Parts: sequence; C-alpha cells; structure tokens
Amino acid sequence: MTSSTKKTTQSIISTTGTYGSDYLEVYSAREHNLKNINVKFPRNKLVVITGVSGSGKSSLAFDTLYAEGRRRYMESFSAYARNFMGNISRPDVDKITGLSPVVAIEQKTTSRNPRSTVGTMTEIYDFLRLLFARAAEAYSYLSGEKMIKQSDEQMHQHILKKFVGQQLILLSPLVKGRKGHYKKLFQRLRKLGFSKVRINGKIESLSPRMQVDRYKTHNIELVIDYLAINSQEKQRLRDSLCIAWQQSKGVAMVQDEKGKLHYFSQSLMDPTTGLSYDEPAPNTFSFNSPYGACTNCNGLGEVTEINQAAIIPDVNLSISRGGIVPLGAYKEGLVIKKIEALLKQYELKISTPIKDIPKKVLSAILYGDNTELEIDSVKYPGTKWYTQFEGVIPLLKRKQEIGSEKMRSSIQPFLHALACPACQGMRLKKEALHFRVDHKSIAELAAMNMQQLYDWLLNLEDRLNARQRRIATELLKEVRKRIRSLLDVGLHYLCLNRPLKTLSGGEAQRIRLATQIGTQLVGVLYILDEPSIGLHQRDNDKLLNTLTHLRDLGNSVIVVEHDEDT
Repeated sequence: MTSSTKKTTQSIISTTGTYGSDYLEVYSAREHNLKNINVKFPRNKLVVITGVSGSGKSSLAFDTLYAEGRRRYMESFSAYARNFMGNISRPDVDKITGLSPVVAIEQKTTSRNPRSTVGTMTEIYDFLRLLFARAAEAYSYLSGEKMIKQSDEQMHQHILKKFVGQQLILLSPLVKGRKGHYKKLFQRLRKLGFSKVRINGKIESLSPRMQVDRYKTHNIELVIDYLAINSQEKQRLRDSLCIAWQQSKGVAMVQDEKGKLHYFSQSLMDPTTGLSYDEPAPNTFSFNSPYGACTNCNGLGEVTEINQAAIIPDVNLSISRGGIVPLGAYKEGLVIKKIEALLKQYELKISTPIKDIPKKVLSAILYGDNTELEIDSVKYPGTKWYTQFEGVIPLLKRKQEIGSEKMRSSIQPFLHALACPACQGMRLKKEALHFRVDHKSIAELAAMNMQQLYDWLLNLEDRLNARQRRIATELLKEVRKRIRSLLDVGLHYLCLNRPLKTLSGGEAQRIRLATQIGTQLVGVLYILDEPSIGLHQRDNDKLLNTLTHLRDLGNSVIVVEHDEDT
C-alpha cells in the first residue's frame, strides 16, 4: 500500500455522533496489503470505512479486528475446549486496545441446504410450530368438519343420551382400508375370547384358520358387545367402551338400529367419517421431521421428474440419428433392438423422423407398454427371444435410483423440479395442513410475505378464544418482535418458506443483522460488509435506522462500504 493510499484509508474513517472518551486503537496493522497502519476508532459509535478497492478496508475490519477479537474470545475457553476448535492464528498487528467481543456479519448465503428456509433461520417458524401444536384447531381433510375430542366420561354420557332405548352394536376398529389375509389377527382375537368380527360391513363368527383375501382391501372391526341403552346398562356400557379403546388404541364405533356408524375417539376425531388424528406436537408441523414431512417429497416441497422436452429436443431427427438424446446415435444394443422390434410391429423404422411416429407408438417408446416383442438372440443364433420394453423414461428413473454416481450425473440434464403433487409444494403431511389458527394453516402463513404476516398477527389475540389466548399471548409477542426486526432492515418481501439458497448475499446478511438485534446484546463490536448493496433508497434508510438502533443499545458498529457516497 502506498503512502497516499495509507493516508486515504485513515482519512476515510467517519463516525456518526461525537467522539466518546473510549477508543478502539490499532497499532501497526500489517495484515495482507496493510503497511503499518495506525487507526483510532471511537467505541459505541457507528463507524463507516470507505475507500477504493484494494485499499485495505476488509483487511482492517475482518482480517485484523474480527480475527483478533475472535482469537481473544477463544482463548478465554479452557485448553480442553480449544482442542476441538482448531488453531486460530494471531493477525499481523503490534497491538489492539479497547477491543470488545466481535460479531462479523458478512455477505454470504448461510446455507445451501434445501431444507433451510428464512423461517428456520430466524426461528420464527419454530415459534409458529409451537403455536399450532398448542392452540390450533383441527379439521378433517375428508369432510372439512372440525375435529372433536371428548373424555371417556363425555363419550359415555353422549351415548347414553343420544341412543337411549336403542339396541347397539359396539365395535372396535382394527383394520381400515388395508390389504392382507389377517390370519394371525383372527387367531389372536380368538385366544382373547372374542367370538365375532365385522368384515367389510358383514358380521361373521371367528373360526379356526379364518382369513380373508390378501389381495383385496378390507375394513375389519371387532364386535365388543350387543347392548341396549338404558339406565340398567350404564356400567356394562362403560366396561365395554374400555375394552373397545384397549383393542383399537382409543377408538370405538357404535352401529345403531338403522345400521349407521358413529365414531368415538379419545384423540381428535371426525364425527362424520371416523377419521382421527394423533395429538399434535411441534414436530407435526416440521418438514424436517418424519412426523410432519410429506411422505412423497420428504419435506422438500418438490420432486424431480424426467423432462420429455429435454429427451427429445428436435422431433425432426430420427431415433437412429440421436433424436432421443439419452440413447445417443444408433449403436448396437439391447435397448435399440427392443425399440426396433416395437417399431416393426407398427411398420415403422428406427430411421423414421420422430415427428412421423404416431403418439401412441411414441408413448410406448417413452413410457413402455405390455406389448410382447420378438428379438433375435445374440447368444443363440437362429432363435427368438420374447420380451417387453419398459420405456426410456422408466429406464432413466431406474438408473437414477440405483445407478452409479457417474450414471446419475449423466441423467441430471434430463431432470426438472416440479411442485410435489401430494402436498402442492407445502412440504407437510395433509394432517398438518388441516390444523388452523384463525382459519389459516401454518403453510398459508409461511407463504405470506413479512408485511402480510405482520399485519395478520396484529391484534390476533382478539380473534382467538380464551384458551387459545392464554397459550398464544407470549408466543405472539416474540414472533412479532422478530418480524418487526426483519421489516426494519427492508426485508418486507421475504416469505418464511423462502429457501436460504435462493437468497442474495445482502439478504442473508440483513437476516443475520435482524437476528442480532433480537438478542439485545450490549457492549459488542459488530462488523458489517457492504450491507447497502442492492437496496432501494427507502430500504437503505431503514437499514441506517437499524444500525443506529444497534449503536444506541450500547454497541460499536463498523460498516465496510466500497462506495463513499453510499
């Protein structure tokens, strides 16, 4: 660094406010291109370092101040703890005095993990998960009705009141919409002393070696009791209900005199269809947990599919000339032989342009069919081999799943991401998507931008019932505070479900800045790397107000900016 540049670097340090009595002083900094720089910073002020590229701004702020602050902090740990942290080198500087604990907020995306989102990074989504686990109302995804939950005594009294004078059949559901012969299940029930079951709506007696068709879907309920509902049968009903709940893990069914079924459950239950949900927990609403993640996309919100347009980019070419890109130009091979045999059945050739191949035949080539193909055997000349062609796309999918790393990378150009058809890109199981607070699911909240979410949260307590209000009040205070911090740094347009890998460096930096504000730390030295890049003027003003607020809390703030005007 030349003497003129040295002079420039020292002169471009400016502060907002007046100098205090305490200073951060750097003596003879020589890190990278710094040449014995002596600098004096006021503490608990907002300091801006500007200068031309290569003048040593980052070397001074990050490689000297931050590196030394981090080293001193690490040295406060025990020798045992430092063994796990690796060696931290001392920056090339003679002395630094007045240095506070340092936090560096650089311009880099924090994670490339597709599971990391704005909501998980800021922990706002974690608070919403807790809110929904404790205060949300469940609705059936079959009927749309609100799920109900009754105690054992409430269900007992409900049956006595609703079905008084009727003859009922009390059932315990064991199998719902599943295939199998269930021979062992019937044997176990006979050993327990039960005599009858209801199979697909028909009551049958349990017999030795009893089983059902294993390839058909069945509904099986255990017949617990036949009883008349009157004042003399109260205790019998109570005992029978306990047995029913024991056999089916808290679910019971009642068939009335008209043959209509009524459902009762110790957990959340749809009174119309009998659908029941497990008790919600925070991981029920987590797309990073197997308890909440959509089973089709494993919580990613998207699935990869073979792109037919990428497989056949030019329909004017024939298959022999490489019209189906993954197969390449014509060469002897089993796949090509099968395609030739398939085309031969329709009086077509492998040299026929793809545009002239009928859609039905092209579909058979791409997706396969059950057509039996006759192929000449290579191993035994003069004999024929009969087989079927699975299709180009199923072949690529199979190679993608079980192929080598090289094979999977070769298939990558033919893949494209689509929103998961099961969860519509919402990442969660359908049960989790049907818990609502003020008529909103957690996925709907995650899809709102920060301003919309903040507006929805305002006065939410007034729209909740008394039980929900007791649970939600403290949670909502924390959520609103964190969202307010994001709004203050100009991130009103972000959504909680926005993947971190799609954020720019400046956006990721401002999220970390908002998180630091929420910690309410004092006496810290914050160093930021060009936080104003990419901001509109109105958002730049918000950022300046945030940095000033951080300073007013009792912290020192150093901002590295390339543009002196900024």
